[in-house]
Amino acid sequence: MERFGIIVGIALCSVLPSGCWMGITVPIAAVVLSVKGTVLFGNAERNRFEPVTTKSLVRDGDTVRSMEGASVDLLLFPGAFAQLAGNSEIKIEQLTMVKDGNESSDGLRDRSARIRLQRGKIIALFNGSDTTPSRLAITTRDLTATPNSDSLFAVWTDGTKARVTCAKENVVASGDGQPAITASAGYFLRWPASNTKPLAAADDASAQIDVSQSLQAGKQLQSEWSAWQNRRPF
Repeated sequence: MERFGIIVGIALCSVLPSGCWMGITVPIAAVVLSVKGTVLFGNAERNRFEPVTTKSLVRDGDTVRSMEGASVDLLLFPGAFAQLAGNSEIKIEQLTMVKDGNESSDGLRDRSARIRLQRGKIIALFNGSDTTPSRLAITTRDLTATPNSDSLFAVWTDGTKARVTCAKENVVASGDGQPAITASAGYFLRWPASNTKPLAAADDASAQIDVSQSLQAGKQLQSEWSAWQNRRPF
């Protein structure tokens, strides 16, 4: 599959104007930092799933399902992490990096992850790179949440309604033709949006839980990332 991605990138560059910088899009895999309880991943269309372990590699197109009381922590790429809560489901819609097409160089141009939350809750930790453009998006049926530089936030949905809660820095939510709304730390957004202003998490029990769980997850993801680096440098 990696070879296929490289071939496609080269083919596109060959037909583009001479200004093409020969970027090659390469699929990558998310690393499982930790797993608790029963979590499955695989091809939802074919209903082929297997248990997630710390040796699993979750790839573009995979669906991940967690049972009640379970959770899984993922390294999407350095600087982008996600924790899937219990009784939740996500699909990896995009997980790629763009490399310099010059064979004499190994430069990294871009890293991108797009995760669709089908149901339940996901917590995302994003630390933007100073040297490599990086993008992370968490989507539901009707909205897209993207971090504004460094960010720690939670997204919840039941398939119809959704909530985005920011625990650190800022997160931007957009969708359904509505203007993008930015929520800063301690604020949340309901979707469909009844107003264009974020609400205080302190005034909503569910949002308070989001903030508390996000802060705890952020510390855990950072700790797991440090331990993983010591075991196997990226």
